[in-house]
Amino acid sequence: MGQETIRQVLKQEASRTQPDYVVYIPRHYDGSENDSLNEHFLVFDGPDGSLMAVWVQSPLRNSRCNRIMFSRSADEGITWDAPSRVVGPMHPGDEPMASWAFPMVSSSGRIYVLYSRNTVLPGGYWVQMHCGSMEGVYSDNNGKSWSSPQPIPMPTSPYDDPQGIVPPEWVVWQKPMKDLSGGYIVGYTHMCNPTVSTFRPSDQKGWTWSDSVVEFMRFTNIDADPEPCDIDIEYSGWGEDALRVPHYLYPHLSTAQEPSFVRLPDKSLFCVMRSCTGYIWWSGSKDDGRTWSNPQPLLDRDHGSPMLNSVTTDPIYQLSDGRYVLLYFNANCLRGDGSEAFPRAPLYVSVGVYHPDACQPLWFEPPMLFADTDGYHIDGQRGEPGVGGADLSVYGSFTSRNGVDVLWYPDRKSILLGRRLAF
Repeated sequence: MGQETIRQVLKQEASRTQPDYVVYIPRHYDGSENDSLNEHFLVFDGPDGSLMAVWVQSPLRNSRCNRIMFSRSADEGITWDAPSRVVGPMHPGDEPMASWAFPMVSSSGRIYVLYSRNTVLPGGYWVQMHCGSMEGVYSDNNGKSWSSPQPIPMPTSPYDDPQGIVPPEWVVWQKPMKDLSGGYIVGYTHMCNPTVSTFRPSDQKGWTWSDSVVEFMRFTNIDADPEPCDIDIEYSGWGEDALRVPHYLYPHLSTAQEPSFVRLPDKSLFCVMRSCTGYIWWSGSKDDGRTWSNPQPLLDRDHGSPMLNSVTTDPIYQLSDGRYVLLYFNANCLRGDGSEAFPRAPLYVSVGVYHPDACQPLWFEPPMLFADTDGYHIDGQRGEPGVGGADLSVYGSFTSRNGVDVLWYPDRKSILLGRRLAF
């Protein structure tokens, strides 16, 4: 396939999900860059009034070469600067991987980017690129340059390797939210090390059976502009208090993952998470995330129907008009063979409305089809719909600026796009 044909195919595929903004189209396919994978796309408000973004980039899926990239838009997402590397290898072996970065901005305008620094290990984990110590960098010039990486201590968890050889296996997948005290709070998936897990790897039928819980961390001194190694972190829903969701076949096994939460009008927090039960689960906090209710299935309303989803993303965001929007796949995924991660297309949305006196404070309207790949891969070839390279995992983010609500998403974990949410 010639370069001009490749560009035409990529342009065609970039428009397939009907985006309003095109942030980045990889050049891997014409041989000029090693950048085919782009995901974990977090767009945030820059301290200079611009839009900024960090994401994970790699030459290929599972290439063990994750790095963190940065870009900036001065015109509300219409055009974006050429991306620059923040940290991580450009080629395998350059340095340990850097994965799952998330940004925070201090009141003075310092931009922090924290991430998992992955190390190469002989084994003893579920997914290598989820293992790592926490590190951080910062920029005082709007992302033009970054400080040297510094380690950030993490407490030893009962879910981690008791010998301390294998690093924690954890992933922050959404942007931290401002808490009521002026700090930041975020949830994360914590995989249980196989040596302390309910299941051993040999018991699995697939990675969707990995023992996992949801925990939370709060960054309390970001506005003091500390060095990354001096960032104060408070943990909640941690250890024995972590949020757990029973596996649909083995209820003693927990598969609580990828928390996403919003603030409700009464200042409480409403958190949804993916599971291996065939539907979404939720938990609430009345004290700004310090304690959480026992997770329960997410219904469309009190005593209603469960919100169906495979073991994949189900982010929730608050729209500028005060309503909420949930993105998910609205499909039964339970086959008992370890393939519960699919389907991951088509993508649906449901609008949520606050009901202050209800047991479940958000009630959801019927699902609406939002986007589909029609089974096409980025290279223009058709495969099985909703599987592998034809999927629409929404490892993205959301911004609301001047009344414009935008979902920023990595289409098929490759092309970075944005689409306005108007319902």
